[in-house]
Amino acid sequence: DGKIYDAYIIYPKSHTNEANFVEYFVYQIMPDILENKCGYKLCIYGRDIYPGEDTASAIEKRMQKSRRLIILLTHHLINCKEHAYDQHIALYNALIQNDTKVILLEMETIGTYEKLQESLRFIIKQQGTIKWKEQHTVHPQSSNSKFWKQVRYHMPLTRKSS
Repeated sequence: DGKIYDAYIIYPKSHTNEANFVEYFVYQIMPDILENKCGYKLCIYGRDIYPGEDTASAIEKRMQKSRRLIILLTHHLINCKEHAYDQHIALYNALIQNDTKVILLEMETIGTYEKLQESLRFIIKQQGTIKWKEQHTVHPQSSNSKFWKQVRYHMPLTRKSS
């Protein structure tokens, strides 16, 4: 299918206390479970897209080479304008070109979805979100938890290397 990555991760890139856990989740927990334990290949900004690259075109190219888009929903991501470009491109690819599936991970209780862009609300209405719950933080690396089983269910089939 010409894709290099199984998923492109969209997450809030900031330095708040909330973001400390989210960054730990994105850079440590997700690669440990989805790459090391499940055999997926993720594209993560800051790890696979480097500072100095033309960010806008790099993001767009990586998204086009990804089978899934995983969006980590947090209050910061919803309210912050600096992530609007990532989200806009991702949702355009998912909804208009309809060639990339979106997986929404609700990392904290969002409450009503009124503040979300209409396209995100549309996806939530169609498929819902996978909710990260506080008890997952006790054993976040347990790939057998309900949370990770739901994530894997929405991921593409892994290709076995021969």
